Parts: sequence; C-alpha cells; structure tokens
Amino acid sequence: MTGPVPELAERATACAERLLAAERVLLTSHIDADGLTSAAVAASALERAGIPFEVVFEKQLDEEAVAQIAATDYETVWFTDFGSGQLDSIREHEDAGAFTPVIADHHQPADADTEFHCNPLLEGIDGASELSGAGTAFVVARAMADLAGASGEGGPAETATDGDAKTVTDGGATAATTARPDNRDLAALAIVGAVGDMQASGGELHGANAEIVEEGVAAGVLETGTDLAVYGTQTRPLPKLLEYATDVYIPGISNDQNGALRFLDGLDLDLKRDGDWRRWADLEADEKQTVASALVRRAVSSGVPASKIDGLVGTSYRLAAESVGTELRDASEFSTLLNATARYDRADVGLAVCLGDRDGALERARTLLRSHRRNLSEGIDLVTTEGVTREDHLQWFHAGDRIRETIVGIVAGMALGNEGVDRDRPILAFAEKGDEPDAVKVSGRGSHALVRRGLDLSVVLGEAARAVGGDGGGHDVAAGATVPAGEEPAFLELADELVGEQLSG
Repeated sequence: MTGPVPELAERATACAERLLAAERVLLTSHIDADGLTSAAVAASALERAGIPFEVVFEKQLDEEAVAQIAATDYETVWFTDFGSGQLDSIREHEDAGAFTPVIADHHQPADADTEFHCNPLLEGIDGASELSGAGTAFVVARAMADLAGASGEGGPAETATDGDAKTVTDGGATAATTARPDNRDLAALAIVGAVGDMQASGGELHGANAEIVEEGVAAGVLETGTDLAVYGTQTRPLPKLLEYATDVYIPGISNDQNGALRFLDGLDLDLKRDGDWRRWADLEADEKQTVASALVRRAVSSGVPASKIDGLVGTSYRLAAESVGTELRDASEFSTLLNATARYDRADVGLAVCLGDRDGALERARTLLRSHRRNLSEGIDLVTTEGVTREDHLQWFHAGDRIRETIVGIVAGMALGNEGVDRDRPILAFAEKGDEPDAVKVSGRGSHALVRRGLDLSVVLGEAARAVGGDGGGHDVAAGATVPAGEEPAFLELADELVGEQLSG
C-alpha cells in the first residue's frame, strides 16, 4: 500500500480486499459532517471499483438499527464513522451468518473485534484528534485503488436515507473534481470530515490528518495557508464576520454589530463594492494583513491575553476546485452545510453535494443551512437567557423539546465561553428524543485545553450512561449518550464525579 497512514496499511488492505471481493455492498454511516463525508469517500471508492452498493444513514447505531441491517440480504456491510463501539451487537449477527462487517471508524472500540476492522485507535493513533471517520474511510479507499489498479466503470449508485426514500446519484466526480484512479482526490472530503469533527486543535490538523492534507495538496484538490481563524471567511460580509467571531473575544467588536462597523470604518481601506461589504475571501493579501494587524492591536489594547490572540490566526483548508466565496470552498463552512442536511433528515442531499451535485442538491442544502443557522441562533439564545446549572466539575442545561436532539450538541459547543457559560469546564446538554419518548439524548462538549488536563468525555458519558441503563461514547472532546427519561439526576451525579477524577489526576 502506497497511501497515507502506513500504521493502518495492513488493516486497510484487509478491508479493501473484502470489499473488492463483494458482489454488492450495503454502506451505512452516521448523520454528522464526518459521517456524510465518510459515506461519500466510501461510495466514490465503491463506484470507481464497479461494485454496486446502497447507502443507508443512521442517527444512532443501536441494537435495533444493527438488527434492521442484518435483516437485509446484503452479505457485506461497510460501516463508516461508527461500528467500532457497537461491535458486540455486530458480532452477534456476524456469528449468526447474517453479514460480514467491514468497519472504518475512529471511535473507541468495544471489547469484541472482527476480521475487517480499520480504526486508528487500534494502532495507537488518536481517533479524536489525528484521524476522523472520513480519514479512515479514505485510507481504505486508497488501499482499494492500490489493489484494483484503476478506477472501475460502475453505473449509478442507489442510495437511501434511514432505510427509506431511495434516490439515484451519479457518483463519479467528487466535489467538482476529476476522479483519479488512485483515489487521492478524495482527500478533500476526508479533510472536510476532520475539520467538521473538531480535529483542527490549535488552529491546524495534526498527525494522520496532516498526512492526508499532504495527499490532497499533491493531488491538487486542497490548498492550505495561514489565515484568519474565524468561521465564515468565504461567505460572511466583513462586519458579520467580525461580530460573530467570538472564539477570541475582542471587546467592542465581538457580539457588537455597531462596534464591528466602527472598527471597519476606521480602517483606511475600500471594504465595499457597489455599496455592499466585501467578504474576507474578496480581499487582497495586503488588505487582509491590514485588517488582521488592526484586530491584533485592538485585542492587545483591550487586554486580551497573548495566548488568546494567537488563536486569531490558523491554517485554512480550501477545496481548490470550488468557487471562491461559496460554502464549499472552505472546509469548515462545507462541514456546516453538511450538518444542515443530515441532522434534518436529508442526508441524501448532503451526500449528493459531496458527490458533486452543484445544482438542485446544493440549492436545497443552502435552504436547509439558512434554517439550521436560525435554529442554532435560537438555541444559543435559549442557553444564554436561561443559563446553565453548575455542578462541582461540569455545567449543564436541559432543553427538553425546545432544541432538536440532533443539534443540541452543536449548540452546547457554540455556547461555551458565552456570557454565563464557563469555558473552563465541560458542558452537558439534554434534549428529548422525539422518536423515543422514554429516552433522553445527552451531548457533551469540552475543549482541547481540558482534554490536555485529562478530560475524556467518551469515558464519562459512556460509564455514566451505562450505570443508569443507557449507553454512550464518542471522543474525549465531544461525546454523546442516551439515558432513560427521569435518570438525568443520577447520570449527572456520576458524570460530575468522573470529570472531577479526570481533571484532578
């Protein structure tokens, strides 16, 4: 194998051999940005190899979902961005002869194992910060290309979401690029997945993710550079860009519409075109330098710590084939667009965008994105207005049915550091599960600084949930769980104790 992440070469090759030997494959993946890009990478690899497949997305891979998968007549099932943590259930059906699983995941594995299992954690690579689900799928896709020797001539791929409403996608060229027989062009989607999975700690990607970046740059599908580390550089008008940039809070600019306008008006630059504010992506290099330098001076004069000011600059990851000024150009904005599709039961739309649909699917995704942004804004307002409850070591809020369970974790993460929400302790968010009235969704978010101190939310949520009859898992910086309704107090008590033990170690 000549692809990236040589530590996974043997596992990736085994998975690739099994997939290439399959007559057809059921591909199943998660509904977040990493899950969608994982599915798109895998779907592209299968189609290029000429292997018929169907795609099914699951909000949660629980025992019921695994049983439904086992009830299909597929002999080979490829799990991407989940499966490792559900190996106990998967192995039961594998042992019964229902299907052969192939797993490309980066979450904490269960005690059971299976023959075709590619996971960075099994080789000492951090799945929370060094390789995403999409990255793991990419490593398998590269192995498939190595074994096949050339891309396949497969026909259209049949896809489905949540087992319903099948649609047909053309597949082929991914993200408006020309398909390569070595699958290296799929690195662009793998990096969108990694960025969407919060793996760019300290402003850039590390470890195996960095190896995939190198592959993407060499393939001509990715561009990187030092840039303003603020969300929305491609699409937001400059005043909104600065007003909403709160990761590094600058008094008089952050969360201050008039302050952001006054700051920009005070610069000796032509920042408007035909009466409209330009976007950061529209600026020339010297103009960007002028704005960035002025921001740093304002931050220093406002008493922002130097360690925080460093966070104003980071590495940007841009998709070379996408148009400047669109959501698809920047990996962070692309991932947000994807979250706005699958988290609202339209994974088919997000997958189609990943596979190159720049017409109907992209417009539908943009419509969903506008609604997603409104929902996030309303959710953050709710948390800010009602506040959080602090325990000894963590903080939490219960949204009930007022925040959709599929986005409550995003809201929690965005609320960290806002007024009344402490950035120095993890936050847990509860929301009702609409399809399970007797269960409650829990989402946990922390920071990479807390992780460096010992925080592992995957362990916290997993152990606390199982203690009250639920289950959970995920990553050290972000995790999720489902617990029986009414068990929140007992769950919180144990979770708070576990966080305390981790952070005092």
